[in-house]
Amino acid sequence: MQNYDFVHSCIRVMDLEKSIDFYQDALNLKESRRKDFPEAEFTLVYLTDQNEDFELELTYNYDREEPYTIGNGYSHIAVKVDDLEKSYQRHKEAGYKVGDLKSLSENSSGYYFITDPDGYRTEIIAR
Repeated sequence: MQNYDFVHSCIRVMDLEKSIDFYQDALNLKESRRKDFPEAEFTLVYLTDQNEDFELELTYNYDREEPYTIGNGYSHIAVKVDDLEKSYQRHKEAGYKVGDLKSLSENSSGYYFITDPDGYRTEIIAR
């Protein structure tokens, strides 16, 4: 049996700098690398967490005028955090679009969703 390791997930963004700012501030991701392809009119920016095992790839296509349609197939990515309530309060106070704190059952971890500038959702889960 082969072993498979997740490498990255890609989302397309309208405003690259606004998206980078969001992911750096809201989720403490850092830019790990950038690839610019001016001849093909796009830029790839990879963001990673402190573990550096997985990257979020932001794809920016030059001169895009219409927002991307996320559709009903995309759902979300998920991250874990040590203090869910503190994270939730920080995101609310920063003015980000966040959903309510929830839990699937009395014994399950709590979670909430935060939405980035392009409408992509990230689930924040209690570690």
